[in-house]
Amino acid sequence: MAKIGRSRLYLVIGIATVLFLPPFIKYQALKYKERKIERQIAEAKAEIKRLEEEKRKLETDVSYVEKRAREKVGMVRKGEIVIKEVPPKKR
Repeated sequence: MAKIGRSRLYLVIGIATVLFLPPFIKYQALKYKERKIERQIAEAKAEIKRLEEEKRKLETDVSYVEKRAREKVGMVRKGEIVIKEVPPKKR
């Protein structure tokens, strides 16, 4: 009798595993994707904040605009002398 009870228990565990394991695995995969998307959203929000600050500075801060122009396009003021480093030639 104990052998039949044990067999039924194994059968019930097997059926439960077959029924509940695939949805559980799918749930875990979806949770992983959700966390990944939440991280991407947080990164995008941080980038938006940084770009809004950059925009505000470009619209209101003349010295910042000058600094960016010097960095990006090599702008110089009248009378300034530009000194560029030239890498040594390879022999």
